[in-house]
Amino acid sequence: MCSFRQTGIVLTDHTFEVPLDHADPGGAQIEVFAREVVATERAADSPADSLPWLIFLQGGPGRPSPRPNGRDGWLDRALREYRVLLLDQRGTGRSTPANRLTLARLGGPQAQARYLAHFRADSIVADAELIRRRLTGGRPWSVLGQSFGGFCTVSYLSLAPEGIAEAFITGGLPGLATTADEVYLATYPLVAAKNQAHYEQYPGDVERVRRVARRLADTDVLLPSGASLTVAACQSLGLQLGASTGSQLLHYLIENAFDGDEIGDDFRYRVDALLTCSGGPLYALLHEASYAQGSATRWAAQRVRADFGAFCAETALAGTDPVLFTGEMIYPWMFQTDPVLRPLAEAADILAGYDAWPPLYDQDRLSTNEVPVAAAIYYDDMYVPQQFSVRTAAQIRGLKRWVTNEYEHDGLRVSNGAVLDRLIGMVRGTG
Repeated sequence: MCSFRQTGIVLTDHTFEVPLDHADPGGAQIEVFAREVVATERAADSPADSLPWLIFLQGGPGRPSPRPNGRDGWLDRALREYRVLLLDQRGTGRSTPANRLTLARLGGPQAQARYLAHFRADSIVADAELIRRRLTGGRPWSVLGQSFGGFCTVSYLSLAPEGIAEAFITGGLPGLATTADEVYLATYPLVAAKNQAHYEQYPGDVERVRRVARRLADTDVLLPSGASLTVAACQSLGLQLGASTGSQLLHYLIENAFDGDEIGDDFRYRVDALLTCSGGPLYALLHEASYAQGSATRWAAQRVRADFGAFCAETALAGTDPVLFTGEMIYPWMFQTDPVLRPLAEAADILAGYDAWPPLYDQDRLSTNEVPVAAAIYYDDMYVPQQFSVRTAAQIRGLKRWVTNEYEHDGLRVSNGAVLDRLIGMVRGTG
């Protein structure tokens, strides 16, 4: 362990050894990293004191926990009464990495896919339980789950509710039996609505995006990483549209796309940073698998897209319709264009065809839940359809829901602690 200080906080790094496969605790081991954060004025307290633990489960899948920069945002609200643990979920951040370099050491695609099958929410929950027992002396802790972290929290309530004192979920109530196909049947229309709102706010972007798409259709354009900037890759920049400032970011990006008649360097470098999976290849590898329970996803986003012809750029370019951006969808072509994903294409295809995924949620157990839970459901959420979340909220006994259009999916991050404060009040009966 090592500790260091930032303004208002003391941070302590922890590394834990956990089984790769929790069903085989004596088998291969991996490391999971977590960072403890405590307010400076409570730093002298021992972990065994009355200050309770709050574990933060990050969105993703496959993204590391945030790196604090002092005491601000939701973390400031949490530190008023908690000792916070920022977990780098297995395979992310400073935990044992899972990427093209480390996975290559395992052998061929079949071995890589078998390894990656242990990186879903159920394994993350099992990691958290081992860590909890080591840190808290066995006492249950509070859980805050954002987006995919909320999915993990619902798995936690299903698999090990005895480990949770209270739970807060933001933009992350999954459909308990919703398939990947159903997710994309719901999200493509949401993305189309975000496109419409974007083009209504920035009507000049209709022609700007068409100009970019025409250039990419006619010319091979490489990004600095060596990835091909295709029309489909450009469309996938729409992932930004579900964030509070995503439309603005996309507008400012597109308005500066050209240097004369060529796609400019500034645009290419900024797009490269937005499209690469170098910081989280698990996001692409396990995104659809995070929905799978007992059946194969078979590249659901790609298949379902065929039902939504408005997203066909070729048709749009042949006519007068706007070129639509896509959203939080992973497509097979990404494993051909992104250099950090290319060596993992065969493993990804095996995972897409895997049909023996175990259940992630226990509906019977959730229906008798006794853990206090509050959830923020964002009405306009582009990533987690609110209709599934509302249904799930009714299926978890005692869950208090807050449905709001005041925030987008990133409400926890941008609300300066207000979202978390409200959820804490709901659980305590004071808000």
